[in-house]
Amino acid sequence: MTPAERPALALLAELRAIVGPENVLVDPERLVPYGKDESDLGEFPPDVVVRPATAKEISRLLVLCGERGVPVTPSAARSGKSGGCLPVRGGVVLSVERMNRILEIRREDLVGRVEPGVVTGDYMKAVEAVGLFYPPDPASLAFCTIGGNVAENAGGPRALKYGVTRDYVLGLELVLPTGEILRTGKETIKGVAGFDLTALLVGSEGMLGVVTEITTQLLPLPREVQTALCLFPDTERASRAVSAVLAAGVLPRALELIDDVAIRASRVAKAPFNFPEGCGAALVAEVDGNLAEACARELERVGEICAREGALDVLLAQNEGQRRDLWETRRRVSVNLKSLHPMKISEDVAVPRSRIPELVAAVQAIGRKLGLEVACYGHAGDGNLHANVLYDRKEERPRVDEAVAELLRAAVAMGGTITGEHGVGLAKKELLGLEQSPELIALQRRIKALFDPKGILNPGKMFPGER
Repeated sequence: MTPAERPALALLAELRAIVGPENVLVDPERLVPYGKDESDLGEFPPDVVVRPATAKEISRLLVLCGERGVPVTPSAARSGKSGGCLPVRGGVVLSVERMNRILEIRREDLVGRVEPGVVTGDYMKAVEAVGLFYPPDPASLAFCTIGGNVAENAGGPRALKYGVTRDYVLGLELVLPTGEILRTGKETIKGVAGFDLTALLVGSEGMLGVVTEITTQLLPLPREVQTALCLFPDTERASRAVSAVLAAGVLPRALELIDDVAIRASRVAKAPFNFPEGCGAALVAEVDGNLAEACARELERVGEICAREGALDVLLAQNEGQRRDLWETRRRVSVNLKSLHPMKISEDVAVPRSRIPELVAAVQAIGRKLGLEVACYGHAGDGNLHANVLYDRKEERPRVDEAVAELLRAAVAMGGTITGEHGVGLAKKELLGLEQSPELIALQRRIKALFDPKGILNPGKMFPGER
C-alpha cells in the first residue's frame, strides 16, 4: 500500500483544518516516539499524530475517523508498561500533550480539575503549595500524566494507605468515539445517581472514550512524614516482615520491597542510597500524620516487627535529603535493572497480602527453573509486586514469555490478578482468560461495542484474539 492509499494519510487536509497544520505530524522521524512506550513490546509508528487542544476538536476528529474507518489511539506521556498506547493498526495517534492545564484547585471543597496532559508530579506540587494532597504516586510521576493514570488506574507506593487513581476521580469529561461530549460523575464526595460510569471509565485503557477533563478529590496535606529503610539478609525474611507488619495492625502509607536483584542493580548503577554489604533485601517503610510523636511511634513499631523477622538494621531518614535519596533509589529500580541485563519484561501481579512470601518464593523458583534472573520488588504492602524478567538476547524471548505465563498463572492460583496497576493492554491480552471467564470477557466486548460501535478507538488491546 502506498502512502497515498493509506486511509489516515488521506485525511490530512481535514485533520489540519481541525487542529491547525502545526499540530498534524507526518514526518517519519517525528512519528517514531509515538510508536513506542516503556513496555519493550516493539515499535509501531502511526501514520499521523494529531495534537488537539479541546474536546470539540477531539469530537470532530473522532467523527471524521469513524466515517472513514481509521483507527485512533489515544496517547499521553507513553510511560505505560503494557503497550496500551501503541498504535498497533497504524492510523491516527491522538496526543493530549497540549491539553496540560490545571483548571482549578478549590481548597474549601477539596477538589481539583485538570486536563489529561497535566504531569502527575506537577499536579502534586501545585496542590501541596496550597496545603492539599493528591495521594496517587506512580513511579513515573515526574513525567507521566493524569490522563494516562486515569486510563490505567495507576497506583503507586502510597496506595497501601490511600488507594489508587480511581479512588480520587470524582468526575470526567470525555468524548465518545461517536463524537458525543459527555460529563460523568460529580463534584461531591457522595453521589449515587445512576450507574457509576466514572468508575467504569477509569482503568478502561483508552478503549471507551477520550478523557478531556478530570475532577479529582483532594485531601488535607499531612503535616508529618517519616521514612525508614529496613535492611534484611535475604528476600524471604523481608517478604515475611511485610505480612507481619500488616498483621500487627500497623498501616504505613508505603511499605516497599526491594529484593536482592534490585539491590545489586542499584549498586551497579550507583543509586543515591548505597546499600551496605551483607544486605540482601530491604523494605522502605513510610508513615504520615499530623503529630511527629505519633508517626515516630508507628515507625518504631514497624522497626521492632522487622527486627523480630530478622532485619539486620533499621535506618531512619534524618532529613528531607535522606528521604529523597531513599525514594529516588526505589523509583529508579526499574531503570537500574538494565545495568544487569539490557532487556526485560515488567510484570505487576498482585495477590492477597498474606501470600506475598509465597509469591516471592514462586517468582524465584520460576527464574531458577528457566535459567533467568527475575527481580521482585514494589508495593508489597498492598500485595502488588513488580516481577521483572531480565534477559540479554532476543533469542531468549521464548523462555521469557514462558516465565511470564508461569508467573501470572501462579498469581491467579493464589487468588490474585495478572495486573495490579499496569493494565492489560497489548502485553497481557492473550492471558486475560487466566483470570476472567469467557462470559465475563464477552460482556466487556459488548460494553466496548456499545461505546465504540465502529471499533476505531485503541483497537487490538485487552481482549484475547484482537489484532
